[in-house]
Amino acid sequence: MSDIINLLPDSVANQIAAGEVIQRPASVVKELVENSIDAGAQNIQVVIKGGGNSLIQIIDDGVGMSATDARMSFERHATSKIQQAEDLFSLRTMGFRGEALASVAAVAQVELRTKREEDELGTFIEIAGTRVFRQESVQTAKGTNIAVKNLFFNVPARRKFLKSVSTEMMHIRNEFFRIVLVHPEISFSLYSDDTELFNLPETNLKARIENVFDTFAKRRMDQQLLPIETNTDLVSITGFVGRPEFSQKNANQYFFVNGRYMRHPYFHKAVMVAYENLIKPNENPNYFIYFEINPNSIDVNVHPSKTEIKFENEQVIWSIVLAVVKETLGKFQVMPPLDFDQEGSPEIPVLGSNVEITQPKVNFNPNYNPFQQSTAKQSKRPDFDWEKLYGDFTKGKSEENPAMGFEIEVNVEDEVQQELELTATNTDFFQYKNRHLISAAKSGLMLIDQHRAHFRVLFDRYMLIIQNQKGISQKVLFPEVLELDVNETAVMERILPELLWVGFDIEVFGKNAYAINGIPSEMQAGSCLSLLKELIAEVLETGMTVKENIQEKIAMVIAKKTAIQYGQVLDKQEMVQLFEDLFSCANHQYTPDGKKIIAHIQHEEIERRF
Repeated sequence: MSDIINLLPDSVANQIAAGEVIQRPASVVKELVENSIDAGAQNIQVVIKGGGNSLIQIIDDGVGMSATDARMSFERHATSKIQQAEDLFSLRTMGFRGEALASVAAVAQVELRTKREEDELGTFIEIAGTRVFRQESVQTAKGTNIAVKNLFFNVPARRKFLKSVSTEMMHIRNEFFRIVLVHPEISFSLYSDDTELFNLPETNLKARIENVFDTFAKRRMDQQLLPIETNTDLVSITGFVGRPEFSQKNANQYFFVNGRYMRHPYFHKAVMVAYENLIKPNENPNYFIYFEINPNSIDVNVHPSKTEIKFENEQVIWSIVLAVVKETLGKFQVMPPLDFDQEGSPEIPVLGSNVEITQPKVNFNPNYNPFQQSTAKQSKRPDFDWEKLYGDFTKGKSEENPAMGFEIEVNVEDEVQQELELTATNTDFFQYKNRHLISAAKSGLMLIDQHRAHFRVLFDRYMLIIQNQKGISQKVLFPEVLELDVNETAVMERILPELLWVGFDIEVFGKNAYAINGIPSEMQAGSCLSLLKELIAEVLETGMTVKENIQEKIAMVIAKKTAIQYGQVLDKQEMVQLFEDLFSCANHQYTPDGKKIIAHIQHEEIERRF
């Protein structure tokens, strides 16, 4: 039998390595911008076309490269950051593995122009799929200009799984934020399809945070940012946390360590513990927390994206994070005040200046003996008819009361739908505690949850409207303005057609703002802003991209918000109409999120109680 193990060709090995480093266009942006930062650039320009699928171009004014270095930079494991294994534990640069350019060149068409300040001419290299097509001297500006075209052109399977342009652009913006928020001393700009999205000049950290989150968010950020700072022998922590009243479902939460973005659920938990009882359960605070720590005590070489970092003393740092955030919240008087219950407490009189203070005296009888008994004062236990007591007890026990301590067993019979389908004209409905509708059925009693029933009815109705694109809109007297951040705007652009189909009348109202001129006919005026915010947050949180899933989420959120709520009193006609609408649904037993709508109590169960 012949040997079966062979060495992979370099082109195949590079594509495999690229699969770990380059996951989507945002990965390319991250790697290339980090290289520009390591090159000492003071101005970095990021140009994107087609969500990064067509073009990713990074232009910087860094130190540039010689012709030899430019060619070597595309080789695997070629790096200027480390010389030996020990250097991995003392890193303060961004990129270091020497796989970024090699990985990019393995799955894209790359053009590189670079020049050092001392050189008269720069270097131009054209490379695609690890194959160098051209290298020559050219006239170019100092620094590096690298253009990555047609990402995954030679890996169709990877290119097929790229998301829509808006989704990929959202990921690019997230990577852009993670870099610019830690380097306020560098000027950045971001362009998408010839439109300038960000132009961030050199500034301080707080101003950079405010500039990143557009005009609307800038006002909120300026009002809410609270500085944190602590220095210990183990770690130094600086940054900002948000006031509790500005918490939101999709908050801006960033950790950085030694100038590098990181994810750390353990430290996130410390921040959330500090905010306990200050924010609502489903909301999160904004925070931008920066760690400075000895590189020897962390390991960044644990994940290709370098966002998962191991700490040597995580438990101690956890306590420090908790303490510094709590101290800041207390210092700026945002901790919950102590509220003592004064009801029933004695009133303390105000002491006047002319009142003479005397020492209090205690009067007592020195001859009092508590053990001395007086026959005249001896107590006598009153007579009691114990037979009567036990007789009453026995009598009460002998009378059967099957309802005492007995729970009704409620069953839902999916297979006996005919027994539940009654004609509303011959049925009397009773509303129990303004929560459930009770009606007689052929085999017993039927209980219907009014909110869940209406939720199911509206969901089916909205799905039909969206699919048929025939929503009915009602104009609002005073249009409301929905102001969003950049990521929320990207989501709004994706879901806007479905919102128009369901009955919203929405138009663009400036940068990252929309005017709500009309709402679906079933919706109450005044609730559209909170509903749209919740809908956008849901799409952002789940990251859904399939059109059908987005349509279902839109129908579900709107239906749940506009459905009859618990505590709402219904008249006879409304109960009959809800009953008829429910049983016209294909699935009237469960809500769209899988909760029971109908419960059935059998005749046998009722008879057994008597």
